[in-house]
Amino acid sequence: MSGHNDARAEGQGRIYQASGDQHITEHHHHTPDWPGVDSVRRPTVGHTPVVLRDRVAEMDRLRAAVEPGVGNRVYVLHGLGGCGKTAVAYTLFHHATNQAGRLGLWVNASDSTSLRAGMLAVAADRGATDGELVGARSGLRPAADLVWHYLGRSDQPWLLVLDNADNPAILRDGGWLRTSSTGTVVVTTRQAATHWWPGAELLQFGVLPREDAALVLRDLAPHAGSMEDAVEVADRLGRLPLALTLAGGFLAHQVIDPWTLADYSRRLDGTAGLDPIELIEQGATAIGGDFRHLPSRTWQLSLDALAAQGLPEASHLLRLLACWSSDPLPLSVLIGADLGPTLPPSRLETALRGLLDHSLTELAPGDLRCLRTHGVLLDSVARATPADQHEQLAAAAARLCLALLPELPDRGAQDPRVNLLAPHVIALLRRTASWATSQSTVEAAAACALRLVIAVHRTGDYASALSLGSDAVELLRPRLGEDNISLIRLRRRVGRGLYRLGRFEESEALLRQVLKDCERTLGPDALDTLETCRRLATALANLGQSPDSISLHRRAAEGYVRALGPVHPSTLVVRTNLLETATQSIDVEAGPKLVMECRREVGEDHSITLAAELNCAFAFNRAGRPEEALPYSRSAFSKFIRRFGADYPITLNSRQGMAAILHALGQNTEAIEHLKEVTEGRIRALGPNHPWTIHAKELLEEYRDSLRRS
Repeated sequence: MSGHNDARAEGQGRIYQASGDQHITEHHHHTPDWPGVDSVRRPTVGHTPVVLRDRVAEMDRLRAAVEPGVGNRVYVLHGLGGCGKTAVAYTLFHHATNQAGRLGLWVNASDSTSLRAGMLAVAADRGATDGELVGARSGLRPAADLVWHYLGRSDQPWLLVLDNADNPAILRDGGWLRTSSTGTVVVTTRQAATHWWPGAELLQFGVLPREDAALVLRDLAPHAGSMEDAVEVADRLGRLPLALTLAGGFLAHQVIDPWTLADYSRRLDGTAGLDPIELIEQGATAIGGDFRHLPSRTWQLSLDALAAQGLPEASHLLRLLACWSSDPLPLSVLIGADLGPTLPPSRLETALRGLLDHSLTELAPGDLRCLRTHGVLLDSVARATPADQHEQLAAAAARLCLALLPELPDRGAQDPRVNLLAPHVIALLRRTASWATSQSTVEAAAACALRLVIAVHRTGDYASALSLGSDAVELLRPRLGEDNISLIRLRRRVGRGLYRLGRFEESEALLRQVLKDCERTLGPDALDTLETCRRLATALANLGQSPDSISLHRRAAEGYVRALGPVHPSTLVVRTNLLETATQSIDVEAGPKLVMECRREVGEDHSITLAAELNCAFAFNRAGRPEEALPYSRSAFSKFIRRFGADYPITLNSRQGMAAILHALGQNTEAIEHLKEVTEGRIRALGPNHPWTIHAKELLEEYRDSLRRS
């Protein structure tokens, strides 16, 4: 053989050159590349708390778990992403290693590769040989058995932290989670389902108390503002440790033009052109820049895990929840939720269970079953929701609220779910505005607001009704315009709230403008125009403008009779109002007939009938016929107190009317007793300076003077 050969070796290959024939056999044993870990003796966390705030009971329990002689224990710290589970584990780790004499071992359990590498590093730390580790890594021997063999033989008691174990399946599938008499295991996870953690003690973590949340901000940015400023920002951030840490880090690391806490708070409402979630996330660089520490990413990890488990519907349900508020949401509002193929009703229960299990929402304590979802999470989810889903989600949220809100609420106490829906309806209005949904969807949300305001008003909580109505008007006005019927009706309810709170001049001014808008856009005979006449007439009566008040009442009554007939329930209400203004004998004599018509048409105990009896008594007494007024007054009062209670506003009106009739009949002792109850009730309900409270006080003194003179 002559000549030469060109050759090249790659990898672990070798080149042989020889003369003659040779047969060469070579075996190559390949050890796969394996990502190592730098250390299991130090916690691998992006940010460590300056001071661990709150968590006192939990830390006491966990410190006891690393006392000498304690072992065979697993503690699972679970809760919403960003609630500080890792911070608690970190604090415990340092207590165990510095004060409790334990060996600390820290493993990232966020994925199977990191978990396996970390646990084998633990085995190496505890004495496993290179050959044993090679066998475990190559699959020639059970890796978890090797790790726990050496943990069980450890010459030191230990604390093992399995951090970010948000997918418990990887712990179970490899048999990685076990117990040993030589140590204690702590797991941090978002997965709350108890079936993943048999035999473990579960510790749930949520948001911080207000003062502790404020102190987190002051720990990081002590010169940014007062404790009061910190409390305000903490509340705006929902007291979530992650959000507080990001905000505090941002404020602490500004150089050119540092903001105060008050500056930060003002910018969180988005009015300065900054997206609130984007603003919060600007603090990530101050705590290491880990993408897990971004609100827009941290919860997406859980949603990705749910999708991998065959529950993509959970993401769509969370987007629906993002149409509402972080306040407790009655679970029954979800009955009938249907987003088509993305969230069919048949998958609603499993989607909700997925969110609960991954701590993306929680069941709120209380007699009424409610969900509570963190506000920063909801804003983050809403921000990331694709624009082509906005319309369907907002429309569905409005439809579900409308199904729960009464269309025609009666006076008195309402379904307790009604008040719980208040923050969710306002949040829905904000979401429809920010998402720029269609006018029909905005009007559906406005219909929710109107029903809510009416229901709250009729409980007698006029201040809340006024606040809700005013907020709704301000949110809807840019989208709907002053002439929109939904906005007109809400503005009228605001005027009604102002009237009930004794702000008669403001009520008159607003209702006059609403009446002009109604006449211009709807016409003089439209029912909404006539209803506005009636409300304005009541305000004018309390301002002493009786002729104008009577004229408007007559206009409303005549219009309702023409439009609906004389005994339609709405007409009966307007005729009852007119009876209250009766000054002529013909109008007074119509009172008993109206009461009979109400009893026949709507029932003996209906609130319309009771109002008719009350106003009939008022008309008779004003006409100087108190003896005829008293039976109607006693009848109305007894039914009002039975149906609505002693402090309900219309009950107090009825009691005051009866006191006036008794006074006219010379029965001052009983009249005074009733008026004392009225005065005290008005002080409780309306305050001492309300015009009706002051009037009741004046009448009480007048009746006492009459009794002294008699």
